[in-house]
Amino acid sequence: MAASEPLLSYSSVRAYLECPLRWKFLYVDGLKEAPRGYFSFGRTVHNALEELLRPLVRPAAEPEVALAQTTLDGWAPRSIGREPDGGLMPLDDLLALYRRSWISDGYANPEEEERYRVLGSEILRSYYQTLELSPPHPVAIERHLEATWNGLRVHGYVDRIDRTAHGGLEIVDYKTSRELSQDDARESDQLGIYQVLVERNFTEPVEALTLYHLRFLRPLTVPPRPAKEIGALYERVGTARDGIRSQAFEPTPGRQCSRCDFRAICPEFRDVPDEERQPLADLVDRFARLREEEQRVDGELRATAEELHAAAQRLGVHRIPGSQGFVRRKPEESWQYPPEGVRALLEETGLSERADPIDPTSVRRLQRDPTVPPEVRQRLAAVGHRQVRWYWEIDPQKPTGD
Repeated sequence: MAASEPLLSYSSVRAYLECPLRWKFLYVDGLKEAPRGYFSFGRTVHNALEELLRPLVRPAAEPEVALAQTTLDGWAPRSIGREPDGGLMPLDDLLALYRRSWISDGYANPEEEERYRVLGSEILRSYYQTLELSPPHPVAIERHLEATWNGLRVHGYVDRIDRTAHGGLEIVDYKTSRELSQDDARESDQLGIYQVLVERNFTEPVEALTLYHLRFLRPLTVPPRPAKEIGALYERVGTARDGIRSQAFEPTPGRQCSRCDFRAICPEFRDVPDEERQPLADLVDRFARLREEEQRVDGELRATAEELHAAAQRLGVHRIPGSQGFVRRKPEESWQYPPEGVRALLEETGLSERADPIDPTSVRRLQRDPTVPPEVRQRLAAVGHRQVRWYWEIDPQKPTGD
């Protein structure tokens, strides 16, 4: 039975597409992964920036009616260009806040934790200087957004949404990773999903998408995703949604397995109990021998069938007797149709809802349907290609008169 419609985020979609079983462990079974120092570091820096920039959010950007999701329906034209009601907290206060809110989980040792702590202080000092020189104009900070996207339920926490000089919106996502490139911003599914969320929750258009590389104070800014790329992203999210609803949670082994916390309970890596090993080893060896024999017999069977086919064609017969019975040569028919040609024909004749161009069986059914005009059926037959595969069927009845 299919599950209810899931609420998907970028991280959950990525987890499912990488390994459906890991998704189940996380989102169905509620298992927890071990903390990682770099995740704790990123959250600490994000939290500090949230507190730093929240006073810069323009009050006029808030909706006039309290909603669970952000909209800009309450924006008035006069709000554009107004000064923020607040300013940046002093740098010393920011650094003190950073130290108080430090998350210590997941670091390999105290030395690694201290290196990250110092790095975070340096990042905040440097970023603070850029903000003093050119403060942003955020309309939302760390905002949770939800939307229904052509039937898909999606959500996410957007680090920052800025108002641009032209009155539109720029989505900003902070990154504390070591390396980032312009291609990372251009190909980021996370930014693509954020674009969808903002477009469905705000009235102003999205004008830019930015991954802000905090280590190098480098904004990697790209235009919003065009419709074709948004469509491709929708397909990827839809693939995850369909798999989750149908409870398809098979593991997909790959390079990601080396960093997975669930190897001990994954069927791909879980060990067989000691008391089961010897009986199962004997069974495996038996299976291997039988499979080898099966392959040998299968090859011999195919070769024998081909010899019989050649003899039947040479003699013009479909029935060949043996000492214990006889074999009959029978045809198995199939039809193949070029999908594009069929699609064009179905659209032209108004029959697009009657058959699937990529499903030869449904096209063949339509071709033989007496309710379809004869000329249309003839045209379908003309673009189709009949294929026949011959096979042998054994009749154990002993032949008489042969």
